[in-house]
Amino acid sequence: MQETRFLDIVKEWFGKIAKALENKVNGKKGEEPKYLFKEWLKPTFSVDLKWSTIRGKYKRVMADVVSMDSALPLKKRASVETADGNVPKLGMEKYLGEKDLSDLDIMENKGGLESEVVKKLFADTKACVIGVYERLEFMTLQALSTGVTSITDENNNGIGVRLDYEIPKGNIFGASKKWSEADAKPLDDIEKVLDKATEQGDSPKFILMGKTLARKFRQNEQVKSGYATYIDAINTNQRPTLQKVNEFLEAEYGITIIVIDRTCIIENANGKQVAVNPWKEDAVTFLNSLNVGDLVYGSLAEERHSVTGVEYQKIDNYILVSKYSVNRPALREYSSSQANVCPVLNDVDSIYILNTDDAIEVDKTEVENDDTITIYDAKKTKSEVIGVLKAMGVSIRVDVSDKKLIEIVNDLSDEDEATFKVEFDKLTTV
Repeated sequence: MQETRFLDIVKEWFGKIAKALENKVNGKKGEEPKYLFKEWLKPTFSVDLKWSTIRGKYKRVMADVVSMDSALPLKKRASVETADGNVPKLGMEKYLGEKDLSDLDIMENKGGLESEVVKKLFADTKACVIGVYERLEFMTLQALSTGVTSITDENNNGIGVRLDYEIPKGNIFGASKKWSEADAKPLDDIEKVLDKATEQGDSPKFILMGKTLARKFRQNEQVKSGYATYIDAINTNQRPTLQKVNEFLEAEYGITIIVIDRTCIIENANGKQVAVNPWKEDAVTFLNSLNVGDLVYGSLAEERHSVTGVEYQKIDNYILVSKYSVNRPALREYSSSQANVCPVLNDVDSIYILNTDDAIEVDKTEVENDDTITIYDAKKTKSEVIGVLKAMGVSIRVDVSDKKLIEIVNDLSDEDEATFKVEFDKLTTV
């Protein structure tokens, strides 16, 4: 590495550009992208480059009323679990080739074009900073819609990383009927999740979903009918706007929909740029608050061991940007960014996820009102299946229809469905 070929300009402008980028990309200019991770995560420094999130297994328990001079009753202490891991490193670099550098030389020699020279010289710096922001946005939205951040070959040009925040399986649900179906009951599904949250002492205020799913939700017959009843309208065929739906949901359930409309661009090993959707399209996430966690970051080795000839600046306390040049294999002016940083979801016991496309459907070959039922591609005696559900504490009629029985299974949380499937597999296949 060697000093930048434009050392005087870099020394004069690098710090100013870095500060301007920090302010501009942080949402202070309307034309720049909005980053939810900046609004919903609190920057938190990690000395040892470790991240952790705490799961507290507890419920609000009332104090007992006791008489004077009586001993106070001992209550069970809340148990605590943690999910943790190493903070990954993010980074990218770009360079100006010989033709670009020649053009900059010509512009500089002409005079009067300093602003254009600065703009071209630092364009790669901006791209490298935004690249880190885009990755953090991707990781945050993926985590909120799945409970996991999974960096794979499909969405990354580098090593794979998986961060599992361990949202309880009991907080993850499937829909009773896929929301893509005309007879889906999304309001029933929402009530199911809210009832579970209330049971655990939570009060979700926000539900997050993708743009396409939000459109399906507003088009759904149950939603249109519910909204029409709310406004005392006779016509239930008109699709309400998002604003109107939110008025209805706030009045009925105390919740508001936030639509996630975001794609991120990755560049694969071939140099091809591909748009990827960080939000799991069929996911609906329920949150008590939009303060969802921490943006955990740590110091970089190159901060402590700077390289001679390289010019550095720091952005947002966690992104280290640099400029330098090399003359092999050809003359190039490099810009790079690097950061040890990752999003971490907190209070994951209070996060609930509804997967709206995760629903078992009635087997089309099934004969209604007979004594068998097909689930997971296996046919069992219906009475035995009902017995399994009753043993799990599910209220169910012995003369339940196949369709209703399937809906009851779909209504189970991931945790309860896993228990059901274990017992279901033990039953004799017909």
